[in-house]
Amino acid sequence: MPAKQKQQNQSQKPVNGLAKTVSPPLAHIVEGPPREALALPIPTRSRINKILAIRIFQSLDALVVAGAAVVGCMRASGVPLFDTAFGIAAPFLVMPFFLLWGGAAFGAYDFDFRVKSVQRWAMTALAVISMSVTVVLAARIAGLGGHALSTLVLANMIAVLALLCLHLGYNALVQYWCRHGAMASNVVIVGATKNARRLVRQSEACKDLNVVAIFDDRGSRRPGKVGDIPVAGGVKDLLAWEGLHAIDKIIITVTSTASNRVNELIDQLRALPQEVVLFMDLEGFNPEQARLTEIARSPMAYVSGAPRDEWRVFAKRLQDLVFASAMLVLFAPIMVMIALLIRLDSPGPVLFKQKRHGFNNRIIEVFKFRTMRLGSDAGPMKQVQANDPRVTRIGRFLRRTSLDELPQLFNVLAGNMSLVGPRPHAVGMRTGEVESWKLVAHYAHRHRVKPGLTGWAQINGSRGPLENAEQVRERVRLDLEYIRRAGFWFDLWIMIKTVPCLLGDREAIR
Repeated sequence: MPAKQKQQNQSQKPVNGLAKTVSPPLAHIVEGPPREALALPIPTRSRINKILAIRIFQSLDALVVAGAAVVGCMRASGVPLFDTAFGIAAPFLVMPFFLLWGGAAFGAYDFDFRVKSVQRWAMTALAVISMSVTVVLAARIAGLGGHALSTLVLANMIAVLALLCLHLGYNALVQYWCRHGAMASNVVIVGATKNARRLVRQSEACKDLNVVAIFDDRGSRRPGKVGDIPVAGGVKDLLAWEGLHAIDKIIITVTSTASNRVNELIDQLRALPQEVVLFMDLEGFNPEQARLTEIARSPMAYVSGAPRDEWRVFAKRLQDLVFASAMLVLFAPIMVMIALLIRLDSPGPVLFKQKRHGFNNRIIEVFKFRTMRLGSDAGPMKQVQANDPRVTRIGRFLRRTSLDELPQLFNVLAGNMSLVGPRPHAVGMRTGEVESWKLVAHYAHRHRVKPGLTGWAQINGSRGPLENAEQVRERVRLDLEYIRRAGFWFDLWIMIKTVPCLLGDREAIR
């Protein structure tokens, strides 16, 4: 065996006892010859998040009811809210809790496509009116009377009418979103089984899932369709499909009693950044051994890829917008000066766009200040080395200080990057002669969150080129640690530490 080939084969071994097999996450890393592209349309990602929409509806309801209660309380007492006697203020204070709890208890926020809007609205009306009458009767029994009682009745009437008007709008909006598939999660099913047929039927009824395709490895024995859903090929076809980045969940519907087959599928799919769930057979299901989630009214157990915290996603996006906007204003004069220096230093554009892996392995274009000479990016991707002749004079300074990354603030504002997260690696990035993903089995897990302008790995010394398998393993370990610990204060700590860590690092090649 030639020495070069022997060295390459050895370098592809998993590091430090990680998984024995490496599951390829995209077409360009599927072993063997290129597979024929699937004739499947790439689905659009759902634009409306159902959980987040419901939280917004609940917040609007709370603001309206609380506003009616506060205004009513002050009118009843004739003095500012905090000067109101407790006996008068108490019924107004409990009013929002009773109305909102009553609506939620009677399904006001259970937006099931199969339940008619009129029926849901009628149940909401019954709930809030009943709670309103309860509050007024309880206040009357407690001794409230006269002007205060009549004001309480008026405040309750206003709150109830406002809630009913709002919920007319909510129901109409949700029905519109459901009809157009805007709230459905994109899923693919692995296994053209009876369970798959059952799941397809239920998804058509509730509109919670958009089943894009079904994949099955049984070759000639697999059907052409399950219901109206095409059976598009085997698992390798799924891994090679260019639309995989738009899929939210992968559902394995092979019967759970076929343990060897299930384990084989899990091994192939575990490294993907998408949530992988196993459809549980009710006959053999033990609720003490698996955590369930309701997907299209069918029991599921998570295999990999923890469910996303929608409030955390919303908060992180808001955090990115606020901080990135402020940083863009702050660094604007520096960015203009850098642009002028680049134009004076060498011919070519100021900005450089590079294809990198983003969230769910989706290919994104990342902006950077150009630090290399024109034509340096021709040929296979090659990481920068010490005294690399491709780097310009101003480019060496920009790389050493990481100022070349500042244009990625535009990526953050556009939403395909975050301020803090695993750094996006270039497509086809190699460590030595081997693609970096092949050196660590859990490499693809770092794509379960948006890539970041800075990250936990970067402030812990994992910056610049990855020269060996050990460095790849360490960066992936730090990236996965960040994903487990991610939160506002942790992100803020990483941002604060970034500048001194980068400026104080004289050894890393960048």
